[in-house]
Amino acid sequence: MTQFDRPLSYPTTRKIDQTDDYHGVKVSDPYRWLENPDSEETQAWVEAQNAVTFAYLNEIPAREKIKQRLTQLWDYEKYGIPFKEGSRYFYYKNDGLQNQSVLYTLTSLDGEPKVLIDPNTLSEDGTVALGGIAISEDGKYMAYGLSTSGSDWQEWKVREVATGEDLSDHLKWIKFSGASWTHDGKGFFYSRYDEPNEKSKHEDVNYYQKLFYHQIGTPQSEDVLIYERPDQKEWGFSGGVTEDGQYLIISVWQGTETKNLIFYKDLTAPESTVVELISEFEAEYSFIDNEGSIFWFQTNLNAPLGRVIAIDTNNPPPSSLACDETPSSPREGGFTEIIPEAAETLEGIGLLNNQFVASYLKDAYTQIKIFSLDGSFVREVALPGIGSAGGFGGKRDDTETFYAYTSFTAPNTIYRYNMVTDESTIYRQPKVDFNPDDYETKQVFYPSQDGTQVPMFITHKKGLQLDGNNPTYLYGYGGFGISLTPSFSVSNVVWLEMGGVYAIACLRGGGEYGESWHQAGTKLNKQNVFDDFISAAEWLIENKYTKPAKLAIAGGSNGGLLVGACMTQRPELFGAALPAVGVMDMLRFHKFTIGWAWTSEYGSPENPEEFSTIHGYSPLHNLKPGTAYPATMITTADHDDRVVPAHSFKFASALQETHAGEKPVLIRIETKAGHGAGKPTAKIIEELADEWAFLVRELDIN
Repeated sequence: MTQFDRPLSYPTTRKIDQTDDYHGVKVSDPYRWLENPDSEETQAWVEAQNAVTFAYLNEIPAREKIKQRLTQLWDYEKYGIPFKEGSRYFYYKNDGLQNQSVLYTLTSLDGEPKVLIDPNTLSEDGTVALGGIAISEDGKYMAYGLSTSGSDWQEWKVREVATGEDLSDHLKWIKFSGASWTHDGKGFFYSRYDEPNEKSKHEDVNYYQKLFYHQIGTPQSEDVLIYERPDQKEWGFSGGVTEDGQYLIISVWQGTETKNLIFYKDLTAPESTVVELISEFEAEYSFIDNEGSIFWFQTNLNAPLGRVIAIDTNNPPPSSLACDETPSSPREGGFTEIIPEAAETLEGIGLLNNQFVASYLKDAYTQIKIFSLDGSFVREVALPGIGSAGGFGGKRDDTETFYAYTSFTAPNTIYRYNMVTDESTIYRQPKVDFNPDDYETKQVFYPSQDGTQVPMFITHKKGLQLDGNNPTYLYGYGGFGISLTPSFSVSNVVWLEMGGVYAIACLRGGGEYGESWHQAGTKLNKQNVFDDFISAAEWLIENKYTKPAKLAIAGGSNGGLLVGACMTQRPELFGAALPAVGVMDMLRFHKFTIGWAWTSEYGSPENPEEFSTIHGYSPLHNLKPGTAYPATMITTADHDDRVVPAHSFKFASALQETHAGEKPVLIRIETKAGHGAGKPTAKIIEELADEWAFLVRELDIN
C-alpha cells in the first residue's frame, strides 16, 4: 500500500487556551506556542511535519525525473549586467549549478576576468550569500555584505580589489541597508540597528535605524553617527553620495509606504548640518542626479504614473505641497517639471551621455525612452520583443551601457548599448537546452468582480487544445507596488514541457499602472486583490484553458497571503494551492521583525475599522471546520526573519484540523534558509522538484 492509498496521518498539534480581545471581538489563538521557533517542542513539530511531507513526496514516481530535468536545464552559464567603477569592470557569473553566483573583475571588457569574491567558498552547503556590494569611486576597494542562512541580518567587510585581500573592517547589525563611498575612498555611509538579543534576533521587532559613516581601517565602535531620530522609531535611512561627490542624499523611509522624505548634507563642508528638503510624507521621491544645487527627482507627486522634476536647493519648495497644487511652468514653489507624466508607468530613470534614460511599463512590459536634459523626447530604444529590460546603469558622461532582456521564453540576455549610435549588440547570450519556438505567450485582459480590466500573461505549448483539461499554474502577488513582468524561469520551462499552462495575473496592489493601481489593493481595498485573482481563475476556466481540478494557485510572501485568502474564500475553485512564506496571521504580523512596516500596506489590527477588514480575510482566521480545501503544500523556512515561519506553522496546524477532504495538507519546512534571498541553487532545485511533483500527483498529470 502506498501513501496515496491511505489517508494521511498528521502530527497532533497541541492546543492551548489563548484568547485575545480585538475591539470587543474574541479571537482564539490555540497555536500561539508555535511562534517560538527555537523551543524544543516547535523543533519536534517541524521534524514531525517534515517526516509526513517527505514520506508523501518520496512516493511520487515523477519526482526524481523532474529533479533531473530541472538540474539539466539549470546547468547553463548565467551572466549579470557588467558595471564599471574607476578603470575596472565588475560582473556576476554562475557557471550553471553553483549555489551562489561569483563576482568577477577585469580591467577591460576583453581582458582576463579575475574572481573578486566567491561566496561558495564561505560555507560547505552554500548558505552564506553575498548580500550587497559597493565599489569605491576609484575601483580600489569593495565593501560587501554577507548573509547567513537567508537572514536579513548582514555583516559587512572591506576587500582590496587588486589583491583580493580583506582589510580588518568588520561591521555588524546591518539590515535593509547598502553602502555608499565618499569620493576620497576613505570610507562609506551605511545604516544599522542597535545590537539585538542574540537568542531572539530572528523574531524581535526592528526599530530606530541609524545612519553612520565608517572610515576604513577603524573599528565599528568609532563610526560617526550622521543621523538618527530618537523621536521616530519607525524611520529608516538610506544614504547615497551624489556622482559629483558633493552631497549625501538621505532618503527617509517609514515602513513599506511608497512615500518618503529627502534630506541632504553638504560633504564639502565637514561641519554642515543635515538639511530637510522634503519633510512631509506626501509622495515618493527618487534622486536621479544633480547639477550643482539643482536636484533631479523621479516622483509621483500629483502624478500617479510618475514624472521627473527639478528642485533648486537654493530655492526649495515649501515644507509641504498641498495635493491640489500642481507645479506650473516654469516654476512654482521650488519645483520645475522636466518630464511630464505619460500614459505609461515610469519605473526608473538614470542619466547617461547627459541624457535621461527612462524605463516605462506599458501593460506590464518594458519600454525604454531617452530624453534630453530639458525633458524633450529623443527616441525610444528598440527592444527584442515584449518582455522585461533592466540595467542602463553608469555615469553621467558614459556613452555606452549594458542592459538585460528577458521574456517568458527568452533567457536573460545581456546587450551592450551605444548611447550615441542607438545600437544594441549581444554581449552575453545563454544557451539553454530547450526550443523557445515550441511555446507562445499572449496577454489577455479580463474583468474583475467590479469590472476593472486586469492584464494576464499566458504561456503554453503551441497548438494547445482549449478543452478545459490542461494543468494550469496561476501565479500572483498583488502588493507593495511591485510589478510582475515577463521573465524567464527554468522551473517554468519544466512545467511547460509537461504540458502545463503558466499564467501570471498582474493584480491591483502591484505597480503595473502606477500608484493608483497600488492603492486600489491596499488596506480597506485589499479584497480587490483577491477578487482579481479569483476572477483570473474563473476566466481561465470559462475560456477552457483548465478546470478547477486541474488548476493550481501559487504565490510567495504577500503572494502567500494571496493564496491563503483565495483558497479559504473559494476552496472549490482550485485543485491545488502552494502558499510560500506567506503572511497568514494578519492579526499578529506587526509584532515580529519588520512586520510593523507593512501596516502602511495592510492597515493595522489595532485600528478598529481596519481590524474588521483584516480579520475578514486573514487566512488563519477564515478556515472553516468541515470544509474540503484544495490539496495544499505550504512552504517556509526555519530562518525566515522577514515573514517569520510562525505564520505558516499556525496556518498548517489550523488547516490540518479543519480540512474535511481527502486531499493532502502538507507543510515543507526548509532548514538553514530564509525568506528566499541567497538560497543556494541546490535547495532551490529540490524545492521546485517537490512542488512540481506535488502538482503532478494532485492535478493528475501524465
